[in-house]
Amino acid sequence: MNLTARPAFSRILPFAIYIVFLAIASGLVVFQELGHLRDWDSRWLYPIKVGAVLVALIWLWRHYSELVLPVSAKATDWVIAAITGIVVFVLWINLDQGWATLGGDTSGFNPGSEDGQINWLLVAFRLVGAALIVPVMEELFWRSFVLRWIDNSNFLQVSPAKASIKAFIITAVLFGMEHNLWLAGILAGCAYGWLYMRSNNLWIPIFSHAITNALLGVWVIRTGNWQFW
Repeated sequence: MNLTARPAFSRILPFAIYIVFLAIASGLVVFQELGHLRDWDSRWLYPIKVGAVLVALIWLWRHYSELVLPVSAKATDWVIAAITGIVVFVLWINLDQGWATLGGDTSGFNPGSEDGQINWLLVAFRLVGAALIVPVMEELFWRSFVLRWIDNSNFLQVSPAKASIKAFIITAVLFGMEHNLWLAGILAGCAYGWLYMRSNNLWIPIFSHAITNALLGVWVIRTGNWQFW
């Protein structure tokens, strides 16, 4: 049985790798708090994580029929996606109230050392991962797979434009719950889902998602609000 040829598997695996690394990171924090692994800088797990996701995406790329190049999309779709990405970014940095977050306060991904020096290699890995790799991985899982699978297990037969309201809402909520800023995440899920259904092209929400993450990364670097990372 060739699992890689299964449409669901090829869209789930990169996301699953990402989640497994998040669990590993949480476990390492516990070990460090117990006094173990004192010399291990857990921030370097992020480059390993996005690298593993990238390898999976490259390995499975031939199975992503919705990402076949060249991209066929209207100019207005790209413009609307860009504007939507900017709006989501603005919402994201303004919806950080306590009631709109999960797990309480978080220090986020802080690439600085105790003496205040920024590790720019870590910054580069984080920015590239968030802006170029994560949007592809998440949109393949949440929009291409989950949004359509809720309506039909044979999800490749479902046109994004015909996805149900139920699938749209469930996917947006689950996407939001994946993030610390759950309310901002739900609104982002609604925005990216709407773009996918409107354009019938997965590259459009990927582009919008990438703009959001890139703007967020640049803003975090400029302001030092690492908790948003």
